[in-house]
Amino acid sequence: MPALGVGIGYQAQLRPFLERFDEDWDFLEVVPDILWNDRGPGRKPRYLPDPEGAAFIEGLARDRFVVPHSIGLSIGSAHRFDREHVLQMARWHEWLGYPWHSDHLSFHLARPAAEWNVNLTLPVTLDREALEMIVERVGEVRRRISVPFLLENNVYYFAPTGQDLDEPTFLAELCRRSGCGLLLDLHNLYVNCRNLGLDPRREVERYDLDSVVELHVAGGMEFRGFYLDAHSGPAPEPVFDLLDQVLPLCPSLGGVVFELFGSWYDTMGEDALRRQLGRMKEAWARHRSVPARRHHAEASL
Repeated sequence: MPALGVGIGYQAQLRPFLERFDEDWDFLEVVPDILWNDRGPGRKPRYLPDPEGAAFIEGLARDRFVVPHSIGLSIGSAHRFDREHVLQMARWHEWLGYPWHSDHLSFHLARPAAEWNVNLTLPVTLDREALEMIVERVGEVRRRISVPFLLENNVYYFAPTGQDLDEPTFLAELCRRSGCGLLLDLHNLYVNCRNLGLDPRREVERYDLDSVVELHVAGGMEFRGFYLDAHSGPAPEPVFDLLDQVLPLCPSLGGVVFELFGSWYDTMGEDALRRQLGRMKEAWARHRSVPARRHHAEASL
């Protein structure tokens, strides 16, 4: 697992920043679903690429690693498993040669009658039945795509009841049985703890940090009595405290990524974004080795 260092999440609004301040970040994380038009299951072709976005990503991938962080798999949907999405991610691996890829431990597709896309990453029920289903599906992904596959801990805004397992136990069992890794989103963890009145520094100790391959850092906002995972600005200080706490404790860590929705870039500003990345680089330098850089510009993209 290459130690890539500090990454930034791609958004079209960030293209000038990515080009102008290329020394502020070590690798790029991309939500692949925003670079294609998904025409739906069974359509031929199903995925129509965004040529301009793909060309930009291809140019950066000549000397930087590009890591996909998908939102489209809906691995927790009970009614079907989207194998066409897995095949599309396999095509992306042939194109970009990414060192790992990830998705969310969640679902957005449901079928009360016809299939609905709720356009939210809804948390899965943490019971044994869901665990068995997701272990099997992770196995399919790993057999099809040869590099490590990670799942991200989710946000929830209420205390779940009646489940077989808590989230740290569920994720530890999932990683142990399926061989997947963990993308530990520190802001998601902070959001849950803040809304439920828990101590994030104690809660993070309950997760299996040996399975963590990637960390996420982000900011949020207050809304009607809740604190939201909005990717809307600088990370709160407790999230940076968590970063310092866990960075030296993740032996398989490949990188840490700052997430910002492009619609908030002008509000945040380039100086504040550079400060966030600088703090992350300082934390990486205190606890980790020198980031790996991609040297094979001859990669066929």
